[in-house]
Amino acid sequence: MTDREHDIVLHGATGFVGALLAAYLVEHAPVGLRIALSGRSREKLERTRAALPANAHGWPLVVADAADAGALARLAATARVVVSTVGPYAKYGLPLVEACSRAGTHYADLTGEVLFVREVIDRCDALARANGARIVHACGYDSIPSDLGTLLLHLHAGEDLARVQLVATVRGGISGGTLDSMREQLEAVGRDPALRRLAANPHALSPDPAAEPAQDQPSDTPLPAPGPGGMWTAPFVMAPFNTRIVRRSNALTGWSYGRALRYGEVMGCGKGPVGAAMAGGITVGLAAFVAAMSLPPARALLDRVLPAPGHGPSEQTREQGWFRSVLYGITTSGRRLRAEVSGRGDPGYAATVVMLAQSGLCLAQDDLPERAGSLTPATAMGMALIERLRSAGQSYALTTA
Repeated sequence: MTDREHDIVLHGATGFVGALLAAYLVEHAPVGLRIALSGRSREKLERTRAALPANAHGWPLVVADAADAGALARLAATARVVVSTVGPYAKYGLPLVEACSRAGTHYADLTGEVLFVREVIDRCDALARANGARIVHACGYDSIPSDLGTLLLHLHAGEDLARVQLVATVRGGISGGTLDSMREQLEAVGRDPALRRLAANPHALSPDPAAEPAQDQPSDTPLPAPGPGGMWTAPFVMAPFNTRIVRRSNALTGWSYGRALRYGEVMGCGKGPVGAAMAGGITVGLAAFVAAMSLPPARALLDRVLPAPGHGPSEQTREQGWFRSVLYGITTSGRRLRAEVSGRGDPGYAATVVMLAQSGLCLAQDDLPERAGSLTPATAMGMALIERLRSAGQSYALTTA
């Protein structure tokens, strides 16, 4: 793809996360890397570019609407890598992925939508493999800490993993785009029982669900319980997506992590009575929120108070946020392993911008595994991305179990 006009095209540059990503790339992309901004409105793209530092004022603009197949095909044909922040992906994302798959263009996004990723696998995986395109979903806080953290444990273990549990602690806000994606998927599973069963399948994203072992997987919505080190745990809102990405990574590599691996995620809530009370509150609150988002009358009320699409946490909230994911592993021989993935900044925005930007740079510049098709961060980029994120200030470390 050396003859492509652009090294990276940022699609959705005028959105909340897109503008943050553009600002990060201005500061951190290598000199000479050819970056273009893309979206459906030239006027908005011009305003976004004008707000960036002077060294970005020459970046080309590519106008492409999600409903214009011809424009998306031209966009994909000009780029080595397309990075998309346009969601909900189930609503807007598939035509761009199809265009990149046909053009042999690498693609990265931030989706946390199981149904969208499954549709891409079914419709685009073979096409992308035939044309050498790496289609990489979940390149943000969903699901890089989970996916790369488990990869670290696997590489260190030297034998099959029997169980891994991720305990997440975070401080951050939420954007209207994230809520819109959640709303879209809840509406879909509410309309169609088949989609509801698919979303609930722990191997929903497997390349071959029928070949998956019959091993039971941990619940995505466990009851409050004492976890490692006596910390109380509660359901983690991202577990229903992250767990399926990790299991897909395992299956794509021939179940190299362990054919009977049981992988689960929870949220850490602290120790003692305070931790127990917090775990109970989070469990009840999360169930109530999902129920309300699933019912049109309640959802209409929530929409009045929750952030609208295109809006997100303040700069202060983004700067003061942080995330920490500790992965506790047990091998088939009983050895205990521990990995920690952490970083500064709001996990869904400041930290996610770093993850997505470095994923785009990795796809554009690094020597990567010889894989193509619908991939995961671990299978598409692996240690190359871990090293980039370490250099960018995030921690990916093996620690004492």
